[in-house]
Amino acid sequence: MATTGINGVSSVSTTRVGRIEEVVENWATSQYELVTLAAEFADSPDWILTGSPTAAHWLAIIADVEPCTTREWIRIGRLLQTLPATADALRTRQISYSKARALTRLATPENEQELLGIATTTTAADLGRALAAWLHRNSEPEDIAAHHQRQRSVKWRTEPDGMTTFTLRLPPLLAGILISFLTTWIVTTRPKPDNAGDWPTVAQQQADAVECLLTNGAGAVDIEVVVHVAGDGNTLDDGTPILDSVVGDLIPQSFISALIHDSNGSPIDATNRRRHPTRRQKRLVKARDQHCTDCGRLELLEYDHQPAYEQTGHTITSELKLRCAPCHTNRHRNE
Repeated sequence: MATTGINGVSSVSTTRVGRIEEVVENWATSQYELVTLAAEFADSPDWILTGSPTAAHWLAIIADVEPCTTREWIRIGRLLQTLPATADALRTRQISYSKARALTRLATPENEQELLGIATTTTAADLGRALAAWLHRNSEPEDIAAHHQRQRSVKWRTEPDGMTTFTLRLPPLLAGILISFLTTWIVTTRPKPDNAGDWPTVAQQQADAVECLLTNGAGAVDIEVVVHVAGDGNTLDDGTPILDSVVGDLIPQSFISALIHDSNGSPIDATNRRRHPTRRQKRLVKARDQHCTDCGRLELLEYDHQPAYEQTGHTITSELKLRCAPCHTNRHRNE
C-alpha cells in the first residue's frame, strides 16, 4: 500500500520518478561517451582488424542496431571534435543527444556559440524550426534553394510486420502542399469504424488520405497552403520558413489576404452573423491561437464555437477557439 508523501504524492510514485531521473541521467552520459568512442574507433585502425567492411558495420553488430544508426553516432562524434562548446554542453547535459544531433547539421566553429544559445533556450521539439529560421536569416536565398534541391530524397524500408516505412525530405513548399492535402482530406471525409467498432486514429486517416492521393489523385479536394508574410520573414502555418523568392513565384497565382494588426501587434477583430467563420476570421484566430488550445497539435486544426453557435447565433473571433479535429470531436462528444 502506497503512503502519502509531500504534496499528496505517494512515496512509491516519488521513488519511481527518482529512478526515472537516475536512468535518464545515466543514459544521457552514455550517449555522449558512445558517440565520442564511436568516432575515435572509426578514425583508428582498430576496426580493420574486426574484418567488417566499415566501422559502422562492426558497431552495428556489437550494439545490435542498424548501420544507419551507428553511422550517425560516428558523424556526431567526429563533428563534436571540432565543436568543443557543443561537446561540453552534451557531456554536462546542458543539451540532449537529440539537440546535439540537430546542431551538428549546421554548427561550425564560427557559429557554434550562437546556435548553442538557440538550443539551450528552445525545446527539442521546436529546435528544428528554430534552426531553420536562423539559417534563413544568415544565408543567401539561392544557397538555401540549392541546398533544398540537393537534399530532397525519398527512402523506404520493409518492417518486420510486412509494412513499408517511407522517409521523405521535401522542400518546405512541396511539404506544405502535401500536408495541406492530407489535412483537408481528413477534415472533409467522415471516418468510419472498422469491423471491430474501433475508430481510425489520425495517423491511420492520414494513411487513407495518401491512398486516396495515389489511387485517385487530388480529385475534387481543394487545398489551401497558407504562407504568412511578415516583416521578420515568411513562414508556413507551422512556422517553417519560406524563401522570399518562393513567395514571389507564388504571388501571380495566389489569393492574397491581408491580416491587419493593431498597435500592440494583435490581429484586429472581425465580426458577422454567419455560421461559418470567414477567411479573415480564420486568419485572425490562427494568428492568435497558433495551435490546438487543448493539446497543442499543429495540424488538423478546426474553428470551434465556444459557446456554441446555436446559443449565440453569431460568429465572432473572441468566441472561436482553434482545436484539432480529435479535440474538437471529443469536446462536443462530452457535452
